[in-house]
Amino acid sequence: MARSLIIIMKEENKELYQKLKSFISKNSGISEKDILETSGLEKDLRIYGDDATELLIAYGKEFKVDVSKFMAADYFNAEREVILPALIRLFTGKAKAQKKNLTVKHLAKGVIYGRLDEEVINNK
Repeated sequence: MARSLIIIMKEENKELYQKLKSFISKNSGISEKDILETSGLEKDLRIYGDDATELLIAYGKEFKVDVSKFMAADYFNAEREVILPALIRLFTGKAKAQKKNLTVKHLAKGVIYGRLDEEVINNK
């Protein structure tokens, strides 16, 4: 009985990840084959700024996830914070401030819990 429940849950997770991959691809133009469970939205998929905000709002609506307490600024650079700061860092030698990494797996957890916030993201 327990083994069949585990198999069902794995199948449901596969279906959820496929839905998320399709959603991200549709909303960002990134090929589904390039989207993995471990892909970071900004780090790996290069989704940031207004595009990240729009994607998260659409994600909340599509998957019925409360994103009102999600602190996007902790995870995503603003669009204007990509080129100019990179040039400044090049000339000053200062390190880039690191943002937290939001992954596809975190989005899946948000769907399961019905909300996306620090507690859900950090829940093992």
